[in-house]
Amino acid sequence: MAQLTPVPAVLDTVAPRRVRVGRIRGFVALTKPRIIELLLVTTIPTMFVARRGVPSGWVMLVTLVGGALSAGGANATNMFIDRDIDAVMKRTAKRPLVTGAVQPAEALVFAVVLEVVAFALFAVFVNALSALLALGAALFYVFVYSLGLKRRSRQNIVIGGAAGAVPVLVGWTAVTGHLTWAPLVLFALIVIWTPSHFWALAVKYRDDYERANVPMLPVVESFDKVARQIIGYSIALVVTSGIFGVVASMSWLYWAVAAVAGALYLVDAFRLKAAKGDPKAAMRLFGYSITYVTALFAAMAIDVLIHYR
Repeated sequence: MAQLTPVPAVLDTVAPRRVRVGRIRGFVALTKPRIIELLLVTTIPTMFVARRGVPSGWVMLVTLVGGALSAGGANATNMFIDRDIDAVMKRTAKRPLVTGAVQPAEALVFAVVLEVVAFALFAVFVNALSALLALGAALFYVFVYSLGLKRRSRQNIVIGGAAGAVPVLVGWTAVTGHLTWAPLVLFALIVIWTPSHFWALAVKYRDDYERANVPMLPVVESFDKVARQIIGYSIALVVTSGIFGVVASMSWLYWAVAAVAGALYLVDAFRLKAAKGDPKAAMRLFGYSITYVTALFAAMAIDVLIHYR
């Protein structure tokens, strides 16, 4: 008669496997994959514009991998720093350092290893300028934003958002080896985009940030002032997209997308003001802000491919 496997033996096999899978997922979550995706969305189209065509596949691959590792290391360090307030906020209560899926020391070592590997990839296979820019963005995010501004200044995301704008400079220099006015305007565009994007989210999770004592603008100012700031930055964003169209000599496709997408952005910004801080209106603007960046940068790449083929 066949001998049945004892249930405890099965459990002894399954339980460690679940723990391993949970730890792997925890390390992946440390890198904030959704934020990395958005950074790469801005990097690759920038490379097409810099090249005025299709960049080298190898350079694109290394830039994607190096950029993802560098951003992932910075995000993991941010979670290490913010693990105390993440435990207080409902939105972040399931992050791996809060749940215990990953230990703080492990997260910090993981982050440093990612940064070292990213720097080496850029320095060896791309160029020194791209390597320094990627490392500089990570250091800025960690030391200026996470340690310096986030818990102290209502302008935290306005200044700290510069870290998220550096990938366009990395993408440009990976192709050309130098900077011009076009990537600097793109850098400014992302810096200007960040406050309206993040403040919309902060309107939704205002109570979370207040509970954690983080002075995001919706926590320390009235909604009317926040709404005016969001509208002001949204208008500046649309203007900057036009400036980029001029300095980068973009053609009709980019201009059409920039005009329509920018108009829709302004509509959502004004709707949020009219809605008096309604969370649904805030999340509508937040969601569209991501769509806006995706559409605008995709239009840049397609415009270049059509115009310079």
